[in-house]
Amino acid sequence: MCLFCPTPSAAPSSPWSARRAFFLLAAGAAAATPVLAQVDVGSSSSLRKLVPAETLENSAAQQYRQMLEQARAKRALAPDNHPQLQRLHAIAKRLIPFTTPWNDRAKQWRWEVNLIGSQQINAFCMPGGKIAFYTGILDQLKLTDDEAAMIMGHEMAHALREHARERIAKTQGTNLALRLGSQLLGLGDLGQAAAGLGGQLLTLQFSRSDESDADLVGLELAARGGYQPSAAVSLWQKMGNATGGKQGGLAFLSTHPSGPARIKELEQNVPKVQGLYEAARRNG
Repeated sequence: MCLFCPTPSAAPSSPWSARRAFFLLAAGAAAATPVLAQVDVGSSSSLRKLVPAETLENSAAQQYRQMLEQARAKRALAPDNHPQLQRLHAIAKRLIPFTTPWNDRAKQWRWEVNLIGSQQINAFCMPGGKIAFYTGILDQLKLTDDEAAMIMGHEMAHALREHARERIAKTQGTNLALRLGSQLLGLGDLGQAAAGLGGQLLTLQFSRSDESDADLVGLELAARGGYQPSAAVSLWQKMGNATGGKQGGLAFLSTHPSGPARIKELEQNVPKVQGLYEAARRNG
């Protein structure tokens, strides 16, 4: 089910002017009966429970809105009829129905997809399902739909597996424990920390384990959505080639390092989800 908010007022002369936010309710999307996961990523860390999920999601939504307002002020926010944004919407509609088995909270999320005009090679999904792509990642890497779906699935997986929530629990919990010394660490302290971290959500550094986790969950989400699994390999090959094997200069690669080990792990897992992809294509 798609919900659209009222069109904001903007100068009609801008090619990136008035638009409507794109929402999808996962609970209202038709999905096949969930099947057991084909990739092995284990359980999410229990540490994440130290940070209230709702608090973090609300903080993320606030930061997301601020980011969109800044982009709109610069006339860099894509309108609904932009072909690349429509393409991203179509991909999201095919992936979102398969998110709930990975996180029951996703039923309540108001998924949103936006496109920002920027040469940056970057994309992300914030807690609560707030997705953004920059035009640079689509245009400079010349991504196919399958490759764009792999990026979207990867970023969705970070949100579904609550990697930001876990990372905040670890970093802020340690800092608070050092400050409080022998005092008991209360949930209220971490909740307050999470509420104040909205401005840092886009710069959180995930661990290699988090990245591997998101690679595999994203691979499965995309395969279930009918996107070619082998595109995960070609995507990261393109990422590596974009800098000649160097990590500098790409915002996305500063938090998502490419390399032979990453590609090898994806190659090993592609056969595990190939059947899901073929079934999705048969079912149309």
